[in-house]
Amino acid sequence: MAKLVSKVYGDALLEAAQEKGTLDAVYEEVCALCGIFTEHTDLIQLLNHPQVVKEEKLQIVENVFAGRVSPEMLGFLTTVVDKGRQTEIPAIFRYFIARVKEMKGIGIAQVSTAVELSEAQKAQVESRLLETTAYKSFEMSYRVDPSLIGGMVIRIGDRVVDSSIKNRLNDLRKQLLEVQL
Repeated sequence: MAKLVSKVYGDALLEAAQEKGTLDAVYEEVCALCGIFTEHTDLIQLLNHPQVVKEEKLQIVENVFAGRVSPEMLGFLTTVVDKGRQTEIPAIFRYFIARVKEMKGIGIAQVSTAVELSEAQKAQVESRLLETTAYKSFEMSYRVDPSLIGGMVIRIGDRVVDSSIKNRLNDLRKQLLEVQL
Protein backbone atom coordinates (compact mmCIF):
# COMPACT_ATOMS: atom_id res chain seq x y z
CA MET A 1 0.00 0.00 0.00
CA ALA A 2 2.84 2.39 0.85
CA LYS A 3 4.21 2.01 -2.66
CA LEU A 4 0.83 2.93 -4.13
CA VAL A 5 0.59 6.02 -1.90
CA SER A 6 4.06 7.23 -2.87
CA LYS A 7 3.27 6.61 -6.54
CA VAL A 8 -0.05 8.48 -6.48
CA TYR A 9 1.28 11.51 -4.63
CA GLY A 10 4.66 11.45 -6.39
CA ASP A 11 2.99 11.34 -9.81
CA ALA A 12 0.63 14.17 -8.79
CA LEU A 13 3.60 16.32 -7.74
CA LEU A 14 5.43 15.45 -10.96
CA GLU A 15 2.42 16.31 -13.11
CA ALA A 16 1.85 19.62 -11.33
CA ALA A 17 5.52 20.58 -11.73
CA GLN A 18 5.45 19.71 -15.43
CA GLU A 19 2.26 21.69 -16.03
CA LYS A 20 3.78 24.79 -14.41
CA GLY A 21 7.14 24.27 -16.09
CA THR A 22 8.94 24.19 -12.75
CA LEU A 23 10.19 20.61 -12.77
CA ASP A 24 13.84 21.49 -12.13
CA ALA A 25 13.00 23.87 -9.27
CA VAL A 26 10.63 21.36 -7.67
CA TYR A 27 13.23 18.63 -8.10
CA GLU A 28 15.84 20.70 -6.24
CA GLU A 29 13.33 21.51 -3.52
CA VAL A 30 12.30 17.88 -3.13
CA CYS A 31 15.94 16.77 -2.92
CA ALA A 32 16.54 19.29 -0.13
CA LEU A 33 13.36 18.28 1.71
CA CYS A 34 14.16 14.60 1.32
CA GLY A 35 17.45 15.23 3.10
CA ILE A 36 15.69 17.16 5.86
CA PHE A 37 13.12 14.42 6.45
CA THR A 38 15.82 11.75 6.39
CA GLU A 39 18.02 13.69 8.80
CA HIS A 40 15.18 14.73 11.13
CA THR A 41 13.12 11.57 11.58
CA ASP A 42 11.65 13.11 14.73
CA LEU A 43 9.64 15.49 12.50
CA ILE A 44 7.85 12.55 10.83
CA GLN A 45 7.36 10.94 14.24
CA LEU A 46 5.80 14.15 15.55
CA LEU A 47 3.56 14.46 12.52
CA ASN A 48 2.51 10.83 12.92
CA HIS A 49 1.94 10.92 16.69
CA PRO A 50 -1.63 9.82 17.45
CA GLN A 51 -2.09 12.40 20.24
CA VAL A 52 -1.31 15.31 17.91
CA VAL A 53 -4.53 16.30 16.17
CA LYS A 54 -4.64 17.06 12.46
CA GLU A 55 -4.99 20.84 12.96
CA GLU A 56 -1.83 20.88 15.10
CA LYS A 57 0.01 18.81 12.48
CA LEU A 58 -1.00 21.27 9.78
CA GLN A 59 0.15 24.14 11.99
CA ILE A 60 3.51 22.41 12.55
CA VAL A 61 3.99 22.05 8.78
CA GLU A 62 3.04 25.70 8.32
CA ASN A 63 5.42 26.89 11.07
CA VAL A 64 8.36 24.76 9.93
CA PHE A 65 8.14 25.26 6.17
CA ALA A 66 6.35 28.59 5.50
CA GLY A 67 8.79 31.00 3.88
CA ARG A 68 11.38 28.24 3.47
CA VAL A 69 9.74 26.34 0.61
CA SER A 70 7.68 27.46 -2.35
CA PRO A 71 3.97 28.05 -1.78
CA GLU A 72 3.23 25.11 -4.08
CA MET A 73 5.41 22.78 -2.01
CA LEU A 74 3.86 24.04 1.21
CA GLY A 75 0.44 23.34 -0.30
CA PHE A 76 1.57 19.86 -1.30
CA LEU A 77 2.89 19.11 2.20
CA THR A 78 -0.29 20.37 3.87
CA THR A 79 -2.40 18.27 1.50
CA VAL A 80 -0.39 15.15 2.33
CA VAL A 81 -0.71 15.84 6.08
CA ASP A 82 -4.41 16.71 5.73
CA LYS A 83 -5.00 13.34 4.06
CA GLY A 84 -3.15 11.57 6.90
CA ARG A 85 -0.26 10.39 4.69
CA GLN A 86 2.56 12.21 6.50
CA THR A 87 4.46 8.99 7.22
CA GLU A 88 4.80 8.54 3.46
CA ILE A 89 6.45 11.91 2.77
CA PRO A 90 10.00 10.48 2.49
CA ALA A 91 8.78 7.65 0.22
CA ILE A 92 6.82 10.13 -1.92
CA PHE A 93 9.93 12.28 -2.33
CA ARG A 94 12.15 9.27 -3.14
CA TYR A 95 9.63 8.15 -5.77
CA PHE A 96 9.48 11.65 -7.26
CA ILE A 97 13.28 11.89 -7.43
CA ALA A 98 13.52 8.47 -9.08
CA ARG A 99 10.89 9.41 -11.68
CA VAL A 100 12.62 12.68 -12.55
CA LYS A 101 15.96 10.91 -12.89
CA GLU A 102 14.29 8.31 -15.10
CA MET A 103 12.76 11.03 -17.28
CA LYS A 104 16.12 12.78 -17.63
CA GLY A 105 17.94 9.55 -18.45
CA ILE A 106 20.03 9.52 -15.27
CA GLY A 107 20.94 6.04 -14.07
CA ILE A 108 22.07 5.14 -10.56
CA ALA A 109 24.81 2.54 -10.49
CA GLN A 110 26.42 0.89 -7.49
CA VAL A 111 29.73 -0.76 -8.28
CA SER A 112 31.35 -3.18 -5.84
CA THR A 113 34.93 -4.32 -6.38
CA ALA A 114 37.48 -6.30 -4.40
CA VAL A 115 39.97 -3.42 -4.47
CA GLU A 116 39.73 0.34 -4.79
CA LEU A 117 39.46 1.49 -8.41
CA SER A 118 41.61 4.29 -9.79
CA GLU A 119 39.93 7.36 -11.25
CA ALA A 120 40.79 6.14 -14.75
CA GLN A 121 39.16 2.77 -14.04
CA LYS A 122 36.06 4.48 -12.63
CA ALA A 123 35.81 6.63 -15.75
CA GLN A 124 36.19 3.52 -17.91
CA VAL A 125 33.41 1.70 -16.02
CA GLU A 126 31.08 4.70 -16.36
CA SER A 127 31.93 5.08 -20.05
CA ARG A 128 31.19 1.40 -20.68
CA LEU A 129 27.87 1.65 -18.84
CA LEU A 130 26.88 4.67 -20.94
CA GLU A 131 27.70 2.70 -24.11
CA THR A 132 25.70 -0.38 -23.11
CA THR A 133 22.61 1.26 -21.59
CA ALA A 134 20.06 3.83 -22.68
CA TYR A 135 21.03 6.25 -19.90
CA LYS A 136 22.49 9.65 -20.74
CA SER A 137 24.45 9.94 -17.50
CA PHE A 138 25.06 8.04 -14.28
CA GLU A 139 25.27 8.74 -10.59
CA MET A 140 27.99 6.32 -9.61
CA SER A 141 28.77 4.97 -6.17
CA TYR A 142 31.69 2.68 -5.51
CA ARG A 143 32.20 0.22 -2.68
CA VAL A 144 35.09 -2.06 -1.82
CA ASP A 145 34.10 -5.63 -0.87
CA PRO A 146 37.19 -7.83 -0.37
CA SER A 147 35.01 -10.96 -0.27
CA LEU A 148 34.53 -10.63 -4.06
CA ILE A 149 38.18 -11.72 -4.48
CA GLY A 150 38.29 -10.06 -7.92
CA GLY A 151 36.03 -8.72 -10.66
CA MET A 152 33.05 -6.49 -9.91
CA VAL A 153 29.34 -6.41 -9.22
CA ILE A 154 27.30 -3.65 -10.87
CA ARG A 155 23.76 -2.82 -9.76
CA ILE A 156 21.54 -0.51 -11.79
CA GLY A 157 18.04 -0.44 -10.39
CA ASP A 158 16.86 -4.04 -10.13
CA ARG A 159 19.47 -5.35 -12.58
CA VAL A 160 22.70 -6.94 -11.36
CA VAL A 161 25.75 -7.90 -13.39
CA ASP A 162 28.01 -10.08 -11.25
CA SER A 163 31.40 -10.84 -12.78
CA SER A 164 33.15 -11.41 -9.48
CA ILE A 165 35.44 -14.34 -8.84
CA LYS A 166 33.36 -15.14 -5.76
CA ASN A 167 30.30 -15.64 -7.99
CA ARG A 168 32.24 -17.72 -10.50
CA LEU A 169 33.57 -19.95 -7.73
CA ASN A 170 30.04 -20.41 -6.40
CA ASP A 171 28.82 -21.36 -9.89
CA LEU A 172 31.69 -23.83 -10.26
CA ARG A 173 30.91 -25.30 -6.85
CA LYS A 174 27.25 -25.81 -7.86
CA GLN A 175 28.29 -27.47 -11.10
CA LEU A 176 30.66 -29.81 -9.27
CA LEU A 177 27.96 -30.75 -6.78
CA GLU A 178 25.62 -31.64 -9.66
CA VAL A 179 28.13 -34.03 -11.18
CA GLN A 180 27.27 -37.62 -10.37
CA LEU A 181 30.00 -40.16 -10.19
